[in-house]
Amino acid sequence: MATTKAARAAVKNDLNTLKDDLKTLGAEEKANLREKASVAEARIRAKAAEAEAELRAQGEVLRERARGYYDEARVRGREYYDDASERFDEAQRYLTERVQERPIQSTAIALGVGVVLGLLLAGRRR
Repeated sequence: MATTKAARAAVKNDLNTLKDDLKTLGAEEKANLREKASVAEARIRAKAAEAEAELRAQGEVLRERARGYYDEARVRGREYYDDASERFDEAQRYLTERVQERPIQSTAIALGVGVVLGLLLAGRRR
């Protein structure tokens, strides 16, 4: 029986040693994993910073391109406005000259247009 008690004590001692070894290994592995995680986090942060810088640079390029398109469109719009204004002035001068050349005919045409518009508007009211 003494040998059984000694064997039990030896097994118990071995189990306690195994528990201690497992705790030590667990702590070491935990520290290892934390270190790997911090290295991975640093890499990810570096990649994120690079991506952010690249996106900001691309955003600035796109912003400049958009400004160029806006300026170009503004210049073209101004040219179209000036061209239309010039054509309108030209048409106004032409019409004024024709009315001055033939005032009776112009008055008759204006009267006819007024009568037609009056009839059209009066027809809608009925």
